Amino acid sequence: MNLFSSEKRVLQLPNAELIYIPNFYSVEKANAYLKLLKAKTNWQHDSITLFGKTHLQPRLTALYGNNNEPYTYSNITMKPIVFTKPLLDIKADVEQLASHTFTSVLLNLYRFGSDSNGWHADNEKELGMHPVIASVSFGAERYFHFKHRTLKDQKHKLLLEHGSLLIMKGEMQAHWLHQIPKTKREIGERINLTFRYIKRKNQGPSTLVLLICFLYMW
Repeated sequence: MNLFSSEKRVLQLPNAELIYIPNFYSVEKANAYLKLLKAKTNWQHDSITLFGKTHLQPRLTALYGNNNEPYTYSNITMKPIVFTKPLLDIKADVEQLASHTFTSVLLNLYRFGSDSNGWHADNEKELGMHPVIASVSFGAERYFHFKHRTLKDQKHKLLLEHGSLLIMKGEMQAHWLHQIPKTKREIGERINLTFRYIKRKNQGPSTLVLLICFLYMW
C-alpha cells in the first residue's frame, strides 16, 4: 500500500511515526551529492554469515561519526571515520528539520537492482530506546517496505525518491521491520544515508551531576 503523496506527509501508524519529504534536496543538489559521495566515500564490502553460510553483503557500506563509537549489526562491527565536510553539511540540514541530534551516519551503496537490505529493525542496544532514524536517498528510486511485527494487516511500501528524506520515530524500531528488496528492473545506483545517535559506552557522570554531588558533600 502506498501511503504518501508527492508532498510532505506525517503518518501516524500503530507504534510508529513516519515523516517523508520527497524534495528535501533539489535535483541539482541531489545530483551533486550523489556524484561526490560515490567518489569520496571509503566504501567497504563486508562478509555476513546467515544460517551457517558466509557471503558478501549485497551492497557496499561506510560508517562516519563524531564520537568514535563503533556500530554493530548482523555480527559486523564497523568503526567510524571522522565526518567529511559534505556529510556534516547534510547532517546539519537533517538535524534542523528533524529537531534531533545525530552522532553517526551509515551509508549504503546499492550498485544495481540485485543489491538489497533484508528485513531488519534498527534496534541495536547502542541506539537506545525508541531511536530516531533519518534516512536520505540519492540516486535511483527504490521501494522501502515496512511491516508490523504482530499486526499482520499493517504492511506498507514507500518509493524513496532522489533527494528525499524519511524520518522514523516513536516505537517503530521495536514494533516494525523494514527492507529494501531486490528488483529485476534495470536501475542505476542509489546511495542511502541513515543518520542515528549512538550512545557513548561507559560514559561517566555529567558535570551537573558531579557539581550536585560536590555541593551535597560540602
